[in-house]
Amino acid sequence: MKKDIIIAGFGGQGVLSMGKILAYAGLLDDKEVTWLPAYGPEQRGGTANVTVIISDKKIASPMLKFFDIAVVLNQPSMDKFENSVKPGGILIYDSNGMTRKPQRKDISVYCIDATDKALKLGAQKTFNMIVLGGLLKIEPMVTVENVMLGLKKSLSERHHHLLPANEKAMQAGSEIIKKEN
Repeated sequence: MKKDIIIAGFGGQGVLSMGKILAYAGLLDDKEVTWLPAYGPEQRGGTANVTVIISDKKIASPMLKFFDIAVVLNQPSMDKFENSVKPGGILIYDSNGMTRKPQRKDISVYCIDATDKALKLGAQKTFNMIVLGGLLKIEPMVTVENVMLGLKKSLSERHHHLLPANEKAMQAGSEIIKKEN
């Protein structure tokens, strides 16, 4: 098993954190992993993306041009990465702020209304965990238990009280993701 993943969106959406948590979970599942972030100088509002590779075998390079899975959380990311999904791959997107739906017919497309769900839950900071829950419903490459351990490792101890809300957000994401084609 080897999964090449790109997660992309605006800074402040938890893109890099989502990738980091996924990478930690992969390590805890005894997988080989890479985590390669890319972002502009802005902390919020600029674009950010992270490439994560999770594999049963050694990974030759963290640099990728094409991906098995793309998670796109804004229109600039859709425009940039939709054509980078390998034929037969998966594209997951949050519909909030999108001006168009994905056009490809040779990939599986899933929509997750994570922005709306985070607002309904009253927990906007769990947006990325909603998305991660949806991703793992479609492609369970790591265990939810290890995702939670990875999140615990990522959060400072003073934020550990937020773990149950994040676990609830992951569950919500797994319930709301919908296949489009």
